[in-house]
Amino acid sequence: MNPWILAIRPRTLPAAIGPLLIGNILALHLESYSWLIAATSMLCAVLLQIAVNLANDYFDFKNGIDTAERLGPVRVTQSGLIPPTSVRNAMIFCLLMALAVGSYLIWHGGWPIAILAAAAILGALGYSGGPYPLASHGLGEVAAFIFFGLVAVVGSYYLQAGDTTINAWLLGCAIGLFNAAIMLVNNTRDIRTDTQAGKHTLAVRIGEAQSKVLYQALIYLPFGLVIAGFLLGILPGLPVLLAGLSLLIARKLSSDFYAVSGEALNPLLGRTAKLTMIFSTLFSVGLVFTA
Repeated sequence: MNPWILAIRPRTLPAAIGPLLIGNILALHLESYSWLIAATSMLCAVLLQIAVNLANDYFDFKNGIDTAERLGPVRVTQSGLIPPTSVRNAMIFCLLMALAVGSYLIWHGGWPIAILAAAAILGALGYSGGPYPLASHGLGEVAAFIFFGLVAVVGSYYLQAGDTTINAWLLGCAIGLFNAAIMLVNNTRDIRTDTQAGKHTLAVRIGEAQSKVLYQALIYLPFGLVIAGFLLGILPGLPVLLAGLSLLIARKLSSDFYAVSGEALNPLLGRTAKLTMIFSTLFSVGLVFTA
């Protein structure tokens, strides 16, 4: 595989696409709806996700976290496939491209979007780098929940509507939990090597047994949230019903996650990301028909 494709980590991109899809489709019924805003916000999110992946590859190598004992997929910097300076420069380029694309969104959405943009760029750099790397202090899952859940869904809806609603916040929480689960798979797999490197992820702090329990909560709670939203009259029934079909995938993931450890968790990383995308797509299809 092309080393740059490995560096981009295509399996993780649904974490960026799913929440933007729901946030934009949620606003589809509005007269102010803009397909240009929808496409631009999604492109910006993908660029930020790629920048996060490149930053993680670069900073984990520079900080001595990625070593030859690594159990996860190949990291291009640690393996020598791409020079560290090239990965760093690509990360900076993606951040600048995200800022360039996002400048239109800032112009359209005003100061709230400017604040979110600044926070997203700082989050991308601060996840693995900086004086207090979030991933090394047990905050990786929290960052995924906030940026690839609440910020992505509520922010994209705000761009279309100029306001927020309780259903946008509810769906932001649901998608954020799925994306936190993706992060937890990665960190649970790396408990041994992260412990040796002094990287205190949430999985390292609570141990593998509790990480498996937490994973179940993260992939089941979103279904509870949307069902509660339907029962309270916040969310329409058809999207909730369609998204509920992905519960079959969540159930299989839950049992598989309990059964394996270490390197065997690698396939579950991509499968959990697919769950995010499938849930988001099914819910969005339901929203289209409802609209």
